[in-house]
Amino acid sequence: MNIFESHQYLQSKLERKMLDENPFSQFQKWYKETEATSPKAANAMSLATASASGFPSVRIVLLKHFDEKGFVFYTNYTSQKAKEIEENPQVEILFPWLDMERQVRIAGRVERISAAESFKYFTSRPKESQIGAWCSNQSSPVSSRSLLLQKLEEMKNKFKDGKIPIPDFWGGYKIFPERFEFWQGRKNRLHDRFQYRKNEESRGWE
Repeated sequence: MNIFESHQYLQSKLERKMLDENPFSQFQKWYKETEATSPKAANAMSLATASASGFPSVRIVLLKHFDEKGFVFYTNYTSQKAKEIEENPQVEILFPWLDMERQVRIAGRVERISAAESFKYFTSRPKESQIGAWCSNQSSPVSSRSLLLQKLEEMKNKFKDGKIPIPDFWGGYKIFPERFEFWQGRKNRLHDRFQYRKNEESRGWE
């Protein structure tokens, strides 16, 4: 039984005249509307990467900053996602704003941000999160959770008397979009979907 078969998307609509000419401005508008309705879900995004051989992988990460150039998230530079980014810097993110019956897809290339930018964000995090960055060898096997908790206590003791330095294996990435897609659910599955593409000659948006 398909439990979603009877669901109808009735909340809103999306027409060409409703769209901002700038996809970043359109994203900001929808982001603010989502944040007001579902603040905990607004910055959760699925990040899809692919290895050099083309094998895909996807996971949820948190958007930490966006501006007129791109979208920033943070991770361990030894993680699977980071290794795949090094092999293939083309990625796509998806914001599944289900309560609003909306989704936004953004595809582009990704680059590491500067060490200074990563440091600025790292120092703004709670102390527990700073310590946690030192404990996890992301995407690597661990024999038990007790070992992870033991490492946590070791790091707490190591840094108990001073500021916590940023690990050299941790930092941010910025996604520079080449394509946006805004999707609004509609009745009878006749959904509204608009796509922005970057014009390679003018570097403007179509």
